[in-house]
Amino acid sequence: MRRNYGYGRRRKKRGGWLWLFLLLLAAGAAGYLFLSPRFERIPPSVELKPSFFWAPGKAIKVPIRDNQGLGSYRAVLSDGKQELTVASGSFTTPVRESEIAVTLPKQSGLDPQKAPWHLKVEVRDRSLWNLGRGNVVSAEAKVLVDTRPPRVGIVARSPSVVRGGSGLVIFRATDEHLKDAYVQVGKKRFRVLPYRAKGYWATLLAWPFRNEIFDPKVVAVDKAGNRTEAKIAFERIGRSYRVSWIRLSDRFLRGKIAEVARLDPKIEALTDPLRRFKAINEGMRQRNEALIHHYTAAPSPVDFSRWRLKAFYPLKSAKRVADFGDERHYYYRDRNREVSRSYHLGYDLASVSHAPIISSNPATVVFAGYNGIYGNMPILDHGFGLYTLYGHCSSVLVSEKEHVRAGQVIARTGKTGLALGDHLHFGVLVQGVEVWPMDWMKQNWINSHIDAVFREADRIIGRAKKR
Repeated sequence: MRRNYGYGRRRKKRGGWLWLFLLLLAAGAAGYLFLSPRFERIPPSVELKPSFFWAPGKAIKVPIRDNQGLGSYRAVLSDGKQELTVASGSFTTPVRESEIAVTLPKQSGLDPQKAPWHLKVEVRDRSLWNLGRGNVVSAEAKVLVDTRPPRVGIVARSPSVVRGGSGLVIFRATDEHLKDAYVQVGKKRFRVLPYRAKGYWATLLAWPFRNEIFDPKVVAVDKAGNRTEAKIAFERIGRSYRVSWIRLSDRFLRGKIAEVARLDPKIEALTDPLRRFKAINEGMRQRNEALIHHYTAAPSPVDFSRWRLKAFYPLKSAKRVADFGDERHYYYRDRNREVSRSYHLGYDLASVSHAPIISSNPATVVFAGYNGIYGNMPILDHGFGLYTLYGHCSSVLVSEKEHVRAGQVIARTGKTGLALGDHLHFGVLVQGVEVWPMDWMKQNWINSHIDAVFREADRIIGRAKKR
């Protein structure tokens, strides 16, 4: 009987190739699943703080990301027994980055006594991995729900504030989770210092002379975002400021302006004397004032039991030769050729050449150097956000970080910077805002608008402690 050994070998050979083909096909499919972006296995990411304060109606922004595309999300809030879906959604088009806006409804149905609540955020991507369900990530956070806004009350205040002037307010702001308290005047926030007892705060504030509206208020904010505002009922006293028209002479442009221009090579390179003056009066002035604001912005701590001031009298037997707040228009030959304008932010006082300048009150020197149009100029920090500056000095006799005593000679008058004659430019600032110096040059004003406010606050706080 003949056996067909060749046929069996051929069938085995064909079967081996088939198995090899199927194996390669399976390997290719596995490789596709492993390498294809549609089957990627990297889960999304969720940026959720481990704990936070939350107030009803406040939106919490939760950033979410995925390397290929976000699919859906769900945020659930729980008090331990009940759950509430506070956000959910899906993405119909590939989006790699987004934010979930989670808002706590005012009527949630959850028990506020069961604190803290828990927030769980779950995010899926668009991957076909995991049998089409995609990659999923979840994050949880403790939620401290705070529905009570801070309590605010005005304790004592200056009786009035003049336009361009300053004042003092002491108030109480309390909250278990208080985050910040300050006084708002327009866009300016005046920082406050703790005063005497827990929950009491104090600050000097200013009514900027270029603002017609003055509507100061105390603002207190807690960690949940609850906010309380309280208006400060100062008597508002209007004050008008002079408008001056000043003719530019060729001698002034060739002399003093050429001298000041040497401080800045770009300005010195200008060949047109009127353009050079404008660059000094506006551009250089702006930079010089920015330096002043930088050094005078923050209130340094003081011992309120000892912080008392005498009237500022920096120059003996002085005559005031220029006022605060003047709006100056500079023109060449006739008023139709106005070149530039600026505001004068201090008092100009003159007596004799190189007259001694004194600090009327103790202070720390925060700046002692040359400042463009202000020339040689020390700035003194008297604490509590009150600063004084002394411009155009011929010499400065103090150094930065030096502590000066009341009555100490700190400089001598001169005509450095943009000054034609020997004089002192005396400026007063409250937390970076220039104010009318005359307030601080009158002892009766300091007594009635500053010292009396401290005494009234101490009386009220002492009475509250005895309860």
